[in-house]
Amino acid sequence: MNVSLPTDWARFLLAASVLLTGCADTRPTTTNDTMADTSPPDTTMESDAVGQTGQQADPEGRRMALDRDVSLLKSPQPPVNASVRSSGAFARGILDDSVTTSVENVEARVDSLLDEMTLEEKVGQMTQLTLSMVSKDPHQDNPSAIREHELSPEKLRNVVVEHHVGSILNVTGQAFSVDHWAEVIRQVQRTAMEETRLGIPILYGIDAVHGANYTREAVLFPQNQGLAATWNPALAQETAAITARDVRASGIPWNFAPVLDMGREPRWPRLYETFSEDAHLTNVMGLGMLRGYQGTDVSNASRVAGTLKHFVGYSVPESGLDRTPARISDIEMREHHLKPFRKAIEAGAKSIMINSGEVNGVPAHASSYLLQDVLREELGFEGVAVSDWLDVKKLVNVHHVAENEREATKMAVMAGMDMSMVPTDLSFYDHLVSLVRDGEVPESRVNEAVRRILRLKFQTGLFEEPLRGLEQAEQVGSTRDRRVSLQAARESVTLLRNRETDQGAPLLPLSRTQDVLVTGPTAHSMQSMHNGWSYTWQGGGAAQKMFPEERPTLMEAVRERVGTDGMTYVPGATLTDPERMDEAVAAAREADVAVVALGEGAYAETPGNLNDMVLPPAQRTLLRRVADTGTPVALVLIQGRPRLLNDTADLPDAMLTAYNPGPEGGQALMEVMYGAVNPSGHLPYTYPRSSVGMRTYDRKYSENQDRQGGMSGFDPLFSFGHGLSYTRFDYSDLTVSRDSMTTGALQNGGQVEVEVTVTNAGERRGQDVVQLYLSDLVASVTPSVKELTRFAKIDLAPGERTRLSFSLRTDDFSFIGRDGEPVVEPGTFRVAVHNLSTSVDLVGDRFLTEGPNRSPEERGTTSSLK
Repeated sequence: MNVSLPTDWARFLLAASVLLTGCADTRPTTTNDTMADTSPPDTTMESDAVGQTGQQADPEGRRMALDRDVSLLKSPQPPVNASVRSSGAFARGILDDSVTTSVENVEARVDSLLDEMTLEEKVGQMTQLTLSMVSKDPHQDNPSAIREHELSPEKLRNVVVEHHVGSILNVTGQAFSVDHWAEVIRQVQRTAMEETRLGIPILYGIDAVHGANYTREAVLFPQNQGLAATWNPALAQETAAITARDVRASGIPWNFAPVLDMGREPRWPRLYETFSEDAHLTNVMGLGMLRGYQGTDVSNASRVAGTLKHFVGYSVPESGLDRTPARISDIEMREHHLKPFRKAIEAGAKSIMINSGEVNGVPAHASSYLLQDVLREELGFEGVAVSDWLDVKKLVNVHHVAENEREATKMAVMAGMDMSMVPTDLSFYDHLVSLVRDGEVPESRVNEAVRRILRLKFQTGLFEEPLRGLEQAEQVGSTRDRRVSLQAARESVTLLRNRETDQGAPLLPLSRTQDVLVTGPTAHSMQSMHNGWSYTWQGGGAAQKMFPEERPTLMEAVRERVGTDGMTYVPGATLTDPERMDEAVAAAREADVAVVALGEGAYAETPGNLNDMVLPPAQRTLLRRVADTGTPVALVLIQGRPRLLNDTADLPDAMLTAYNPGPEGGQALMEVMYGAVNPSGHLPYTYPRSSVGMRTYDRKYSENQDRQGGMSGFDPLFSFGHGLSYTRFDYSDLTVSRDSMTTGALQNGGQVEVEVTVTNAGERRGQDVVQLYLSDLVASVTPSVKELTRFAKIDLAPGERTRLSFSLRTDDFSFIGRDGEPVVEPGTFRVAVHNLSTSVDLVGDRFLTEGPNRSPEERGTTSSLK
């Protein structure tokens, strides 16, 4: 392998201060040096500050060392079988088997305990503080070392015994070992159970969003966006089940996941945490993850209580910038954003986290409409509503809807917040006690919130066994877990383009005999493969030393495949600047093929805000110059959102996107490129061609208009659901069980069965995602061009065929009408699968389905248009 190091690696970059965001302990430090190990200065601000800085990953990116000893994981058979089960059947299976607890007499025990509690003890239960508040040393994410951590018994007693605090969250800047987690949780629970008057255990919470990412030994998985690209909900469920076991093995019963925000704004820096721009795909993947976390018995030692994030509308800020205003019509809210939450609540979700932003001019934390009218009354949610980080304080200093924190506390509690993630002082506790004593907040409202919190503590088995799950520590980080992560990465990799070269065959898969250049800023980066929420909040700092040493990057995996003589590696560029680009171009001229790996580094939340969706000029220049050599180019994108390629988009002969595939992503990408794995990933979003064309696939017909007055204006780079294979799948014999049905029959439980045959007409085994779309051709509210209604992932040998059946029901034909109610109207519906289509006619009267203001008994009433 030909590798040379740059001579001037060490650069010091100071990151701009950003608003503190998210459920992460992010007290201030500065950005780390690019390669050197230097400790940042401590610039800690006061604990009640709203604007703070966090440890950010280097904007230029951070490569791994070149002398690492890595190996490829042997995993010939996927540990989770592909299922031909319809997405609808998968979802119904979860909804029909809701979550319970094996703990007995929960309600009676909650009532009895609540009757014994003083006001101070109740308010303490509603208070959540970060672990730094009970730790000896101030938070400092030092990139030069993996820090030791120690609790302060004095601080812990002050918080838990003197102020009755009922919940603690997070780490102190970086992940802990599973053994240290056990020490922390034992000390915390011992103090709560043995030194307080009532012995109420602490409800500890953590953000474990793609594996137990704050437990060092745990196996991490692709970020949610990559999981959604597998279109395999059973696989997503298994990753969540492993996460739940590892979180519980760390002594933690409460996980702040899954994220059910709709990924419909590609500029948003948390896009990689979402599943999809589509409600159905988000529904199904979210239900799978929720079931993996909670199981059917949330008190089980290998399960945790899940948290639906972030209720609701957080993910579509008009500016594309994190925590900035969203304006969402009632129809848009109900057609898209509420749907995943509605289903997950029906499936038994135990808690929700409130949107940090504002919707239609009202911060979600101050919105009784969202938190009571919609969440409680319409959706029937009975669990705990927890705030996000600092968001009561932000009602004063960010949103300016309250004059002071006392008023903000009253506003949030009366709106419907049950627990405040304060998180670095006791202000919420002091203000709420005072508000109740002064008669400004009724104690009945406090009782309501505390009842929900105590219920969750009983349901998770904390009172019976506060250390439940620690005995599973030896299972954390198993080889099987790695194989599940590898399977998820393999199935997520999406082949977007594969043109024929001058040799008359598609560029991919590559051959071992080809001399290959590997270049680009993400080719040798674990930060890019993991992104944020990986050992640290931002995925930078100390995370660089916590990435598993034996896992290969893309460059290392290619080296393991072809040997050192068959590959040349030249960086070519950092994420932001050229770096030995001339050498990379010269090496491309000598290579048979060039693999150019571009994309993003690590970021989370507000630090990931963009000024421009286009990839930085240095990256696009590298791609252009390598392509100009005439050597065939395979472009690999490793990124958290679909960054624009502009005038370089058509240059690569082959294109793959890996999203943020996690620790096994390097091997998975190499296996796909060399044909050891047949790609089966499909886009969970629309990949835009330009900044003006960033529209979702389920657009309105008017969005198809072009400059010439035609209807061909929707022209994304790659469509939602797109994904190629090394084999060919033929679709045939699309049929519907009835081409006409009365609305009355549908209303009374009638179904339309859709069947289609799929044949593997190629020469190798492969997986495909069968996608069924429904189009309402005419409606009283402008309809979408099409909407994903069902899908199934299939696995077929060469020559094998299968016939799939999908059942369409009332909900599939309904939409949110002009009066805000879900309605079914007569008309023609186009049913499309792949390149086939047919239609179903509904005849009769329009009828309302079960909606926000209608009981099941009222369903079926006809109504006039408004």
